[in-house]
Amino acid sequence: MKHVTERPFADPQAAARKLIELAASIEPVQDRRIHIEKINYPFLYTLKATGAEFGTGIRCAVEKGWLELHESGTYVRLLTAVGT
Repeated sequence: MKHVTERPFADPQAAARKLIELAASIEPVQDRRIHIEKINYPFLYTLKATGAEFGTGIRCAVEKGWLELHESGTYVRLLTAVGT
């Protein structure tokens, strides 16, 4: 029997809110840019989320207008202070 633990970021909105929280804690560089690895690393390795959870969280945040993802995928811009 396998024991399955609940994934806190399986819900795209929960993942998006955590990504917004991480992005808000980072000092942006030129033109309000936040390099994607600055939020990717803590989300995947510190919080132990998966790549799929990261991807759906980013897409959800973009759809809700919380983040702007550059077409190259190398940086985001925070569009709102709090993901509400």
